[in-house]
Amino acid sequence: MTLTGRRRAHLVALSAASLTALTGLAVPATAAPEAQQATIAQIQGTTRLSPFDGQQVSDVKGVVTAIRAFGSARGFWFQDPQGDGDPRTSEGLFVYTGNTTPDVKVGDAVTVSGTVDEFYPTNPSDSPFQSTTELTDATWTVTSSGNDVPEAEKITPDTVPAQLTAKPGGNIEPLPLEPEAYALDFWESREGMRVQVTDAPVVGPTTSYNELFVTSKPDEYPSARGGTLYTGYDNDPTGVLKIESLIPFAERPFPKADTGDTLAGVTAGVVEYDQFGGYTLMATELGDVVPGDLQRETTRKQRPYELAVATYNVENLSPSDDQAKFDALAKGVVENLASPDIVTLEEVQDNNGAQEPDDGVVAADETLNKFVDAIVAAGGPRYEWRQIDPEDLADGGEPGGNIRVAFLFNPKRVSFVDRPGGDATTPVKVLGSKKPHLSISPGRIDPTNQAFTDSRKPLAGEFVFRGKTVFVVANHFASKGGDQPVHGRFQPPARVSEEQRVEQAKAVRAFVDEIQRRDRFANIVVAGDLNDFSFSPTLRVLTEDGALTDLVEILPPKEQYGYVFDGKSQVLDHILTSRGFKSVAFDIVHINAEFHDQNSDHDPAVVRVKPGAK
Repeated sequence: MTLTGRRRAHLVALSAASLTALTGLAVPATAAPEAQQATIAQIQGTTRLSPFDGQQVSDVKGVVTAIRAFGSARGFWFQDPQGDGDPRTSEGLFVYTGNTTPDVKVGDAVTVSGTVDEFYPTNPSDSPFQSTTELTDATWTVTSSGNDVPEAEKITPDTVPAQLTAKPGGNIEPLPLEPEAYALDFWESREGMRVQVTDAPVVGPTTSYNELFVTSKPDEYPSARGGTLYTGYDNDPTGVLKIESLIPFAERPFPKADTGDTLAGVTAGVVEYDQFGGYTLMATELGDVVPGDLQRETTRKQRPYELAVATYNVENLSPSDDQAKFDALAKGVVENLASPDIVTLEEVQDNNGAQEPDDGVVAADETLNKFVDAIVAAGGPRYEWRQIDPEDLADGGEPGGNIRVAFLFNPKRVSFVDRPGGDATTPVKVLGSKKPHLSISPGRIDPTNQAFTDSRKPLAGEFVFRGKTVFVVANHFASKGGDQPVHGRFQPPARVSEEQRVEQAKAVRAFVDEIQRRDRFANIVVAGDLNDFSFSPTLRVLTEDGALTDLVEILPPKEQYGYVFDGKSQVLDHILTSRGFKSVAFDIVHINAEFHDQNSDHDPAVVRVKPGAK
């Protein structure tokens, strides 16, 4: 049996009478297991797993607090207005009704019978996510209507503990809940219950999935522009909370909010665990967005003696995208980045973009030419470009899209040293004894290294600016796909994807070392989406012994971010420079990540450098 959709399949046993009718053989009757009477608190228990998991329960009483009337996971939440007084046990519970909208109303007092189930969004045997305790195959009786729903617990700056979770080095599910000590325990002990936030600062903009992120702790790791910073593996901001809506969008469209806005007034609803973002307030009452008037940034123009090198992840750009996306990205390059001399691009797709089944197209000249034309139309220079087509389906990304990195450069400001021979599998080498140069330009760094399997290969290029050689490496390291979530059941979460990025960093570092072995003061820029943090082992490989400087770390701490994930402002895109430059001015230009109307999910970054003597 193939299990599809959100829910696991339930196998239905044939009755003895049915078997007799089918086979003609007498089958002894087997009594169905007797349902046990239980309260919601008893079902939820004092750990993450119900002591009644897999068992039938009856006469479970509560008041309906919220209804999910859409999708394939419909049902309702009900809450015991009395409770058992134990802060570890939740008084709320979800009743799953599948594709059927339940015939109940908020305020109905109900008595429910059903089977207790711990639902995991992926295979329970190895799911990295936490489960949701719920009732399935349920029946209920409405005993009265129009009752007051239990009061929502107010979430304030002092409500949620500062420490995320106990970290025993394994599965936290069997551990007794300590809601006064750990944030994940706090939310688990409120699973299915009503909570509310008031005048909550928005720290993650509205997404295409109709969700946004707020914080109950505005002073916890604040960014310079109203967000919440992710500053380390042990510094997870526990005030961040995802908001979704149970209100029909025809009645109340989901609010469009940016980082720095405020979700003013009361936002109230029930707590649900979601694999995408962790514990979530499913709103039955939504506040109003008060704009924070966050503005998109612009950087200054480079001076005549400064070489400006930018990095920009253009998020699966292909000719199949609307012209509006090309125009918006081009405007960002021209107006916000002030037309850099060199731009390393990430996520440039082939000429027809993602295709299933794949059609074998790998060339990206149409993509790049369309982007260059859009930049010219926006008032920018006519950039030239250099790139190397990947082997089909060898570099990861969207199926058939063949994403790759590429260079744009302004030929009126900088020249590219073309040396033929570069292809998808030929490695670039560093030649020369005292004055290093590349064997091929552009050329891929160690493209057959297993570290780059199903991942983008770094692209090296040799440039000349005002008579001085500058080596630029464009990168897009492996994604974080496969890592366990910070809100999951395994603590600390395994960062399995990190191993590949560390090996990729070693390959790039070996290339940098080869240049610096010949010229300690060579001008080198390593740029791109490294898919990792400044405090990660990946970046330590590149920066150890002072070979390269991660320029993110020269910014004020509150400005060290260019990406927002699950409401946490963080750094994935980096520019690193060698010791050879006489001056360095770095800027992350915030034009995308904090805004709901994004042109990419990444902010670009730019460095202005004065190359050294050689």
